[in-house]
Amino acid sequence: MASQPAQDMVGKVAFITGSAKNMGKHFAIALARRGCDIVIHHRKDVAEADKTAREIQSLGRRTLIVQGDLTSVSVIEQIFAQIKATFGHFDIVINNAGVVLKKPMTQISEAEYDSVFAINAKVPFFIMKECAKGMADNGRVINIGTTLLAITTGEYSAYAGSKAPLEDFTRALAKEAGARGITVNTIAPGPIDTPFFYGQETKESTQLFASLSVANRLGDVKDIVPVVEFIASPAAQWITAQTIFVNGGVTAR
Repeated sequence: MASQPAQDMVGKVAFITGSAKNMGKHFAIALARRGCDIVIHHRKDVAEADKTAREIQSLGRRTLIVQGDLTSVSVIEQIFAQIKATFGHFDIVINNAGVVLKKPMTQISEAEYDSVFAINAKVPFFIMKECAKGMADNGRVINIGTTLLAITTGEYSAYAGSKAPLEDFTRALAKEAGARGITVNTIAPGPIDTPFFYGQETKESTQLFASLSVANRLGDVKDIVPVVEFIASPAAQWITAQTIFVNGGVTAR
């Protein structure tokens, strides 16, 4: 018989960007099982957000659905105001929303560059700013990066480059907010068996990425969720300013 998740986050509020579906949804449900009330964010996935909310509510947790394009700082500010108005506080924030671009440098347009950096770098920065201003003491900020930060590879210049600032943002906020018990970390997954990964890969490149792991497979969402869950927990108080690679041995640093 499977053990029940620890209920050590009861009363905490977790906000996960891009959490109507895919990996963000799994993060949201895992934290709800630990006792968190959940703020579900999406840009245009109304039906999926409603479905995720119902699943979380069935666990006895409260939910708030927020919608908006986070590349607008005013939208970010409005969402945090809505969270405060609904729950009075927020304790855990996961910067999960992102976009991938796989192209040779010579083919990347200015518009593509601006879009990727806006979503992958600007959005987390201004969300972290709101965390610095208003997160409850002993809170948790988790940024979702990429194992590509430690791999030499072509065609991912804009994507990996736009994720690279997360490490510096993480270290800076960890120092600035540490006195209040807030921890800030980046989790860097390897290639994960999700639609987000397959959108730009071929059969051959997929096989290559799988072959790089010690188990000769792509990662699974269930490989990442427990790490996020632990870093979000009270037990992870002494882990901060870190980039944690979760990739089945694809690379180490």
